[in-house]
Amino acid sequence: MPYRLTVIGTGYLGITHAACMADLGFDVLGLDIDADKIRRLNNGELPIHEPGLEAVLRRGLESGRLRFTTSYEEVGAFGDVHFVCVGTPQKQGEYAADVSYMDAAIESLAPYLGRECLVVGKSTVPVGTAGRLADKLARLAPDGVQPELAWNPEFLREGFAVKDTLNPDRIVIGVRSERAEKVLREVYQPLGEVPIVVTDFATAELVKTAANAFLATKISFINAMAEVCEAAHADVKQLSEALSYDDRIGGRFLNAGLGFGGGCLPKDIRAFMARAGELGADQALTFLREVDAINMRRRARMVDLARELAGGSFQGCTVGVLGAAFKPNSDDIRDSPALDVAVTIGHQGGQVTVYDPIALDNARKAHPELRYGASALEAVRGANVVLLLTEWPEFVELDPEVLGQAVATRKIVDGRNALNAETWRSAGWHYRALGRP
Repeated sequence: MPYRLTVIGTGYLGITHAACMADLGFDVLGLDIDADKIRRLNNGELPIHEPGLEAVLRRGLESGRLRFTTSYEEVGAFGDVHFVCVGTPQKQGEYAADVSYMDAAIESLAPYLGRECLVVGKSTVPVGTAGRLADKLARLAPDGVQPELAWNPEFLREGFAVKDTLNPDRIVIGVRSERAEKVLREVYQPLGEVPIVVTDFATAELVKTAANAFLATKISFINAMAEVCEAAHADVKQLSEALSYDDRIGGRFLNAGLGFGGGCLPKDIRAFMARAGELGADQALTFLREVDAINMRRRARMVDLARELAGGSFQGCTVGVLGAAFKPNSDDIRDSPALDVAVTIGHQGGQVTVYDPIALDNARKAHPELRYGASALEAVRGANVVLLLTEWPEFVELDPEVLGQAVATRKIVDGRNALNAETWRSAGWHYRALGRP
C-alpha cells in the first residue's frame, strides 16, 4: 500500500511538492494556517505564478488524490510521511535565518502523531537545525510513539519547479536509520533512475546552502569582471563567452548583469555566514561577504548608468522600467534587483513607470509609490531613459524601432546584457550595459 503523504506549508515549495507527488500517484494532504489560501487551493486557484504548476494542481484535485486543510489533527491522522516545507526567511536586522516557522510546525504536528511515521524537512535551514528538531519531535510526540526525522533538501529553480521536482538531477536524504532511508527511497521510486545521495543530517543541510553559495559566487565573479571590464574598456559579454568554452568553468550562471535576488540566494548566503560564525568557522566564509557586496554594487551601478544617460540628475526625468520580478517566469519580487533600482531612482526624483508581464500586482502592493503601465509601450511612453531590468522574452524581442516611436529620447540601459547592442544602436538608440563599452 503506497504511503500517504502530507505537506506542511503551502508556499512556493510546498504547493509544488504536494501537487507533483499527487501527480506521481500518492494521496497527498497539504496544510497551511492561512484559511483563505487553503480555500483557494482547494478550488484550484494558484496563489503564485509557476509555469505548468496550475495544471498539475488541478489534475491532483480532480483525481481526488490531492486536497488541502488547516487542521494539524487531520494531517497527523492522515499521513505516513510528513514533508515540512515552511519558510525560513532572514531575521529582521540580522544575517541569520529565522527558523521559528520550522519549530512551530514541529510543535503543532508532533502531538497528533499517533503512530509510526517519518517527518521530512525540506526547507533550507542552518546546519544543526535537523538534529535539534529531531530531539523536539521525540520529546513532543505522544508516549509510546517514536516518529523519525529525515532531511531532504529541495533544489527547485523558480520558473522550472515542476520539471525540477519530477525530473531532479539528484536527491539528497539525511537520515539516522535504515528504515528512514528505505521509506524515502520508496517515496521517490516513481521518479525512476535518479542519483540518491544518503548522508547524515548535517551534510544534507549543508548541501543546499553550499550549492547556493557556489552559484552566488559564480554570478558575483562575472559581475566583478564586469567592474574590471568597465574600468579597462573591455566587453564582459565577450569575456564570458570565451570563458564558457572551458569545460572546467562552463557558461551557466556566467551572464553579467544586475545580479541575483529572490527569496533564496541572498538570504541563504547570509544565513550561511551567520551560522559559520556561530560554529567558529566564520573565516571559511568571509569571501561570501564580498560576493554579497559585489551583488549589491550592481544595483548601485545600474542607477549610476541610468543617471549618466539622464544627464546627471533624475530631477524632471521620466524613466521607463521593464521588469519587476527578480527573474523571468516568476511573479516573485522578494529582494528584486529590478524593483530596488526603480525605487531608488524614484527616491532620487525620477518619474518611474514599471511594467512586468506577471509581477505587477505584487509590485503594486509592495511599492504603491511607483507608477505602473499595462504594457511595455505604455511604461516607456515619453521616457527619457529606458531600463531593461528583468530579461523576460517579450522584452528581449522588442522592436527597437517601435519602442523608439514611444519614447522621448532613445536611451536604454540593458541591465541583463540581454539585447543585441548593434541592433539597438543601428536603430538610433544610445545603448549602455553593465560591463560593456
